[in-house]
Amino acid sequence: MLKLTLLLASTLAAVSVPAQAQQHGGAAADQTVQLEMGSWVTLGTRGGPVTSPTRSQPANLLTFGGKHYLVDVGDGTAGQSGKVGVQTDEIDGIFISHLHFDHTAGLLGILGLRFQTRADEPLTIYGPPGTQELVDGLLAGMLPGATANYGVAGAPIRDHTAGIEVVELRDRDSVEVDGMTVTVRSNTHYSFVPGSDLAARFQALSLRFDLPGRSIVYTGDTGPSTAVEELAQGADLLVAEMMDVPLIVSNVRKANPNMPEPALNNMATHLRDHHLLPKDVGEMAKRAGVRAVVVTHFAGAERDSPKFFEYLKTIAEHYDGPVVVANDMDSC
Repeated sequence: MLKLTLLLASTLAAVSVPAQAQQHGGAAADQTVQLEMGSWVTLGTRGGPVTSPTRSQPANLLTFGGKHYLVDVGDGTAGQSGKVGVQTDEIDGIFISHLHFDHTAGLLGILGLRFQTRADEPLTIYGPPGTQELVDGLLAGMLPGATANYGVAGAPIRDHTAGIEVVELRDRDSVEVDGMTVTVRSNTHYSFVPGSDLAARFQALSLRFDLPGRSIVYTGDTGPSTAVEELAQGADLLVAEMMDVPLIVSNVRKANPNMPEPALNNMATHLRDHHLLPKDVGEMAKRAGVRAVVVTHFAGAERDSPKFFEYLKTIAEHYDGPVVVANDMDSC
């Protein structure tokens, strides 16, 4: 238990102040560090479609160079972003890892609130194949509300689609965004039959953000993946999903005792093959040689349970760097 306590303490220090930050000194240097390192806030850390009273749906805020980018936009993202003082009209870009609803449900709110607050700056949404179709559908759904707007007679009708651009990314693509390099790899969250129509149409992506001062890799949703390990090689921070599959299956069985066994088994197979267990997180972090790990998209026993520390112990059996399980609104 002492080892785990020290591990958590060292994690918070290492994640908050990466090695490059120690090259600067004084108050003026703090601003330089912020510009070079950026900050990552875990706006929502709940894994999967089942809601939680303590964790919001998957979403993150990357601030770099005075600009704000959302990385995944689960339900409630606008409100979570507001809690750290970033309003929807201040969002400079959005990155989406894949098209599951728990990672995209908050996008309509972001687009609608931006329209209502007359955010005139262009907004680029980066995402996997299918993102353009998603955004087109959301913009179409906004038409009645945008036309009625505030209900003031004689008010001019504004184009709610203006300035919204989509850039679709595929495996190994890389883009330069405001001074940072963003590289993506297709991971194992989808396992469509190779060569099938679905395999050609959709990819689930992991993303690497290379800033001037550090590198951050966000796994999104994935199972064990050599592609993600390659993407994360030598990264300063690995933001990794993690789920306790046996606990989830047990809870589903209790909540739905009449659920057919084949359906439950299919769900268990998806969770086991398309997500990371604690052992998987440790092995991925070790093979990638990352400096620190932050666990998000978490579905498991919380800190008041002894089992929570078993997750950390299992990761530590494979990876000897600092690890912390993030809460909503944590910053690193």
